[in-house]
Formats: sequence, structure tokens, C-alpha cells
Amino acid sequence: MNYVLRKLLFYAVAVWAAITLNFAIPRLLPGNPVDILLNKLQARGGTVTPESRAAFVALLGGDNKDPLLVQYWDYLVNLVHGDLGASVTYFPAPVTEVISTSMPWTIALVGIATVIAAVLGVGLGAIVGWKPGTWLDSAVPATTILAAVPYFWLALVLVYFLARVLGWFPSQGGYDVVLNPGFNAPFIESAIRYGFVPALTIVLASVGGWLLGMRNMMVSTLSEDYVLTARAKGLPERTILRNYAARNAVLPSIAGFAISLGFVVSGSVVTEQVFSYPGIGSKLLSAVQNNDYALMQGIFLYITLAVLGANLVVDLLYGLIDPRTRANA
Repeated sequence: MNYVLRKLLFYAVAVWAAITLNFAIPRLLPGNPVDILLNKLQARGGTVTPESRAAFVALLGGDNKDPLLVQYWDYLVNLVHGDLGASVTYFPAPVTEVISTSMPWTIALVGIATVIAAVLGVGLGAIVGWKPGTWLDSAVPATTILAAVPYFWLALVLVYFLARVLGWFPSQGGYDVVLNPGFNAPFIESAIRYGFVPALTIVLASVGGWLLGMRNMMVSTLSEDYVLTARAKGLPERTILRNYAARNAVLPSIAGFAISLGFVVSGSVVTEQVFSYPGIGSKLLSAVQNNDYALMQGIFLYITLAVLGANLVVDLLYGLIDPRTRANA
């Protein structure tokens, strides 16, 4: 119980620090969202009056002359009420609405692709590491080469062959625009078809890292005393592989998998941009290009909380899987 309380206290402080940095960093950047939005309005032929500027200042929080501590307190109060401000890029939509409409696409694409890559890579790594020096082991560099290939290049190659040459899948978008989004068979089928090539890009680019990491841990685990003892007892090879070698070798991969799931909410900016996929990564890129500080703050906050939550889950799981971590904590 003390172990769990210490971890919860530590991550509570980490969340407070992340929220504070999320408040401070945009205020250190040049410019303000009011000027950006008013410039866009004037470029479209609109007229900016002092009254309209004052309304935008009240809405977006630009040109705030209050003391920093007052601004910080207001920020925390708004955060508790779920108010992250209005997005300049997608004005007048609030940040929470922009994120909520994009997050399901990213979680479905990057989340499923991450799970597939991790399960496939860890499973193959366990098999390859169990018999080092075989022809399977010599094929490992071929998978790691894909991890070194830039995302955008691999994505463009897959688009060219699977979409342009063979015509099996669409090249851009998240679904057929003639369909109404919802939980119905035509829309789900369309979303799967449009998301297959982006997901395949992520899987191919990341499976090699999982495979190599698990393979190296398996090779290291095979020399441990408990594996040698299990073999001396005459236990079946399959039992030794599953219950002794793989079970201990997979621990670092569990940590990496949980952290990867935490980063799922950040999306894959390059992949989503290449495929014009309507995920959170494309929204983040648009926010950066338009100096949309409120949207950047909101996305960074979601990413930070997701990663910290994933790390907390890993620490708690480690305490259950390996009691030694509780004794040393």
C-alpha cells in the first residue's frame, strides 16, 4: 500500500508540473492569438473595430493584463471545468470539440497499429531469440531496416503500389465523404479501407524495434540460472520458453508498450499528413502552423496526461509482476 501511495503522490506532482509548464510555455512565445485571428478576419475582407477586438480578447485571453498568478488561477479553474479555450484555426469551435472529434480517429488508427506491431514484434522476437543463430535470426536486420526508413518515404511507397498501381485502397482521407459518419456497416467498412495503408505504414516502421528488443532480451535471459535449472529438471522446451524465458524477457517490452500507448494520443503527424487522415496529429500540425496556442496547449495537455497515466500503470504493474521493485522503491 505504501508503494502505491508513493507512486500516486509522485505522479500527482508530475501532473501539476506538466500543467504548470503547459500554462507557462505558450506565454513565452511571441505574438498572441487575438492578432492572428484578427489578421485572418481582415484578410477575408472583415472590419476590425475596437469593440470586436475587445470581444476577441475576452474570448481568447489575448492581451491579458492580469498578474501572472491571477492568470494561472483562472487557467486552473477553467481546466477543472473542462474549458481549454477557443481554437484560432477552427474558430469558433472550442478546443475540447476539436480534440474530441479528432481523437477517436487517432486512437483507432495509431492504437490498433501499435498493438499489432507490439504483439507481432514481441512474439517473433521471442521465437527468434529462443533459437539464436538460425536463419530466422539472420532475417532480423531486414525488419530493422524498415525502422530506419523515414515514415513519409515508406508511406509514399505504399500509397504508390497499393493505391495508385494496384488500386486496392484509397490514397487519402479517413472515409468516403458521401457516407454519414456513425456506427453503421458502410461507414465502418469505409473507415477500415481508408485506414489500412496508414496502419500498415506504422506497423512496418515499428515492428522491427519490438522484434529486436525482445530478441536481445531472450538471448540474455537464456543464460540465466533459472532457465538452466528448468532445463536440468527436464521440463518441456515449450514450458521453459513460455513460463521462464519469455515471461522474464518481456518485462522491458511491457514498459515500452505502455509508454507507446500513452503516445498514441499524439498521433502520427507525418503519416496523417501524407494520407490527409483526420487525426489529432494533423490538428497539431495545423495548430503549430497557425500559432494556435490554445489548441497546442490542449493537445499537449492530453499527450502529457496520457503518457503519465501510462507510466503510472507500468509502475503499478511492475509492482505486481516483480515484487523486487516494491522492496527497492
